[in-house]
Amino acid sequence: MIGLELVVVLGVAVLLGNAAGDRYRIAPPVVLLLFGALLGFVPALRAVELPPEAVLLIFLPVLLYWESLTTSLREIRRDLRGILLMSTVLVIGTAGAVAAVAHQLGLGWGPAWVLGAAVAPTDATAVGVLAKALPRRNVTLLRAESLINDGTALVVFGLAVGITVGEEDFTLPHVTWLFAVSYLGGAAAGALTAWLVIRARRVFDDPLLGNVAMILTPFTAYLLAELIHASGVLAAVSAGLIMSQAGPRMAAASMRRQAEEFWSLATFLLNGSLFVLVGLQAQAAVRELHGSDLTHALIAVAAVSAVVVAARFAFNFTVPYLIRLLDRRPQQRLRRMNYRARVVTSIAGFRGAVSLAVALSVPTALDSGAPFPDRDTIVFVTSGVIVTTLVVQGLLLPAVVRWARLLHDTSVEEERFLAETTATEEALKALPTLADDLNTDPAVAERMRQEYESHLLVVRAGGGETDASDKDDVLRHHRHYTALRLALLAHKRATVLRQVQRHLDIEEVRLSRRQTAE
Repeated sequence: MIGLELVVVLGVAVLLGNAAGDRYRIAPPVVLLLFGALLGFVPALRAVELPPEAVLLIFLPVLLYWESLTTSLREIRRDLRGILLMSTVLVIGTAGAVAAVAHQLGLGWGPAWVLGAAVAPTDATAVGVLAKALPRRNVTLLRAESLINDGTALVVFGLAVGITVGEEDFTLPHVTWLFAVSYLGGAAAGALTAWLVIRARRVFDDPLLGNVAMILTPFTAYLLAELIHASGVLAAVSAGLIMSQAGPRMAAASMRRQAEEFWSLATFLLNGSLFVLVGLQAQAAVRELHGSDLTHALIAVAAVSAVVVAARFAFNFTVPYLIRLLDRRPQQRLRRMNYRARVVTSIAGFRGAVSLAVALSVPTALDSGAPFPDRDTIVFVTSGVIVTTLVVQGLLLPAVVRWARLLHDTSVEEERFLAETTATEEALKALPTLADDLNTDPAVAERMRQEYESHLLVVRAGGGETDASDKDDVLRHHRHYTALRLALLAHKRATVLRQVQRHLDIEEVRLSRRQTAE
């Protein structure tokens, strides 16, 4: 029965947490995390545990796939060097700095490196929600870093655990091989999965069947990577990036609409539920320690939280300037950020469910049968760091963004305006030829021409390419037209049969989206 109760509780928590966050202008993940911690006081929910397999095999593939599917591959290529450095050098450096501090606080080197690997990577889902108000380039950098750095952290974690339990040896060739298999194998597994899905979606014309193949994509990529001991995280990410380029060209409009609505709702629920479960597990971690152990662990949480933030600041204010000294090309100068933007990027390094799943994956015993040293401390400190980064940095980020006075990024609007303008102009040029080829009635062709010209006027007015007086007239006419169409749809809906309802819904969604975009 606890399973059904948990489903209802998670659903209610996600609903109320997001509503409260929007109402009081607090980032929803912060509210959901606090809800989870409060739910930990309910006796019936104290037995609930977050299995690491659930995060690594169910939540993580889906969420990372969707994040990569909605991330611009072109923008990633533009800043690829910085993203790779943050996903590798920063992760390893952060893990090493945390390990050094944890060792000074009493942990052995093996457990200290395990803790460092757990808290080193940023969380893609947390970044996607908490940093979405930043300019597009900043968001892309943060999301891309979070998508890739999990693979680095998991290799470091596996190596640290293996050495601690006595299964691994630390040698340079062995470590190099592990990283090569993780990255190259993961990318290859993702590419192979994407190719298979592309072939499958060309076979299945039915939108339902095509989207079933798409749902299987992240899990298949993850599974293939795990079978060759590569990074399942990178496999899901690479599959998503490839599908983001190939998907629009091969899928029908009905399939894309269905997929977008499904993935938006599914990832929203999974994301919210995950934050609640992290809060619930963090509260459970507190109950595992008592007395002096709890005091020492709280000190470790504060110290490690400071280290992960300091490491991020140190990287952002040293490595980019070193690159400037070595690379003086004009295109490199265009990529530069000022120090205020670097402060924002440093504050936005949130930790999340991936870190907790890694910590919970620590084995309970060594090869000798002895308990894994300091396992409870590793779980507790990781939970504390997650809570600290999400709550403290999440609440601090809006103020830092206001201080930074980052320029508003209009590149997306400019690209959309150029695309719509160019597409409409080309359609108008091709209209007479196409009408002649199809033997279209002149009245129909003239009506189509007027519709396209009206649309072009609205697009140009929205992009500021018309005089102020003409712009106001065009946009006012379009708003009145849209409002009247929506009112007529509501009237028609009250009088039609269910079979017609779907077509009216599609038209209403189209008109409402256009009105929102304007």
